[in-house]
Amino acid sequence: MCGLAGFLLNEPRFADEAGRIARAMSDRLAHRGPDGDGVWVGDGVALSHRRLAILDLSEAGQQPMLSESGRHVMVFNGEIYNHLDIRAELGQQHAAPEWRGHSDTETLLAAIAHWGVEKTALRAYGMFALAVWDRQNKVLSLARDRFGEKPLYYGWVGKAFAFGSELKAIRAYPGFANQVCREALAQYLRFTYVPAPRSIYQGIFKLEPGCILSLAGPVPDLAPVGPLRPRQSDGSLSVTRYWSLSETVETGARDPIVSEVDGVDLLAHKLEQSVKRQMIADVPLGAFLSGGVDSSAIVALMQKQSMDKIRTFTVGFDEAGFDESPHARAVATHLGTEHTEIRISAAQSQDVIPRLPDIYDEPFADSSQIPTYLVCMVARTEVTVALSGDAGDEVFGGYNRYFWGPRVWSKVDWMPFPARRIAGVVISAIPVSTWDWLGNTVRVGKGPEDVTRLGRVDV
Repeated sequence: MCGLAGFLLNEPRFADEAGRIARAMSDRLAHRGPDGDGVWVGDGVALSHRRLAILDLSEAGQQPMLSESGRHVMVFNGEIYNHLDIRAELGQQHAAPEWRGHSDTETLLAAIAHWGVEKTALRAYGMFALAVWDRQNKVLSLARDRFGEKPLYYGWVGKAFAFGSELKAIRAYPGFANQVCREALAQYLRFTYVPAPRSIYQGIFKLEPGCILSLAGPVPDLAPVGPLRPRQSDGSLSVTRYWSLSETVETGARDPIVSEVDGVDLLAHKLEQSVKRQMIADVPLGAFLSGGVDSSAIVALMQKQSMDKIRTFTVGFDEAGFDESPHARAVATHLGTEHTEIRISAAQSQDVIPRLPDIYDEPFADSSQIPTYLVCMVARTEVTVALSGDAGDEVFGGYNRYFWGPRVWSKVDWMPFPARRIAGVVISAIPVSTWDWLGNTVRVGKGPEDVTRLGRVDV
């Protein structure tokens, strides 16, 4: 992973002062990019970057990066898996620059210079967060990938519009004194995390997945009371959605795959194609392996397409009820991977807890954060990039709520709406502790095995 940060001021600071602030912001992201750093200042804008080199390890991949004409300057965090296809399309349209290297950053910047931010984002398959300054039109654009794999925060610190890959970068801006957002705190207590577009700080927000924020002209004197949603604007500030999951689902539903065989074949092809694209790297590559269907399928596809043994990593626990390492070990043996297994004790897990506020910047209550951090620390000693089986349950309906929802609905859909509404009020009045007790007593069965949407982690 890389890290980006920057700010925009109505009253430009002296270049050296703005440069020092931008570098201080990126220094807070040093853990995201040990391979290089850079700062660009001009027009009241400062952009900074910390680099983890994945593609093109040479100086040609350094950021901030200027387009060939010098009109656009960009900082970028992520990977564009189809960037070679984009290069080919630029060449076909006689819009390719004289390439300096083979990084996806350079490809993305050339595409933005030719098509603009929105059309480029629609073409880009991958995970990304970026900030690009149009020096001609004086427009700052922030963009985030379709599913929000890469983080991007923005907001106001005094009269400055600041942004960064993590909240700690924005907190490094001089005079940061934003209070805790009460609405975000309430959401955390309800959902166990702070959902986009809010952050835990008042006036600082997450750019939503699949969205582009544009700031043209001067920074608004007053920050919006709440976060801007897609298709909303506030003076020179606007947010647009360039890709929508719901619209994509609706489009697919109008032309469904009728044959189960065709559906399975298409899914297998897409998974294999996705894995192949994400294995492109100029650095050592590995995978996280839990032994479940999701990560096992990914590792199998990786090994199928590799002449060398894939390096796999898993975490084992002393508590047998939580230990999946025997399953991972069996899969690794079957596939012939180069497997690394670490054992985690309760004391080691507890030692990570004091670091969590600094790692995540805001309240986050998912217990998987601890083993994920530990396995990343071990994997980083051998590889730079690891593929993972994250989010498969959400994509393929692996959780109990997906399994039992249709069953429950089939029992009540005959009821008139008023009766269902009354039943809902009665059910909602039952304490959560009672439902937990009932669930443990009945021991509701687990849903279908999970299959994953492919994820890639830069460690």
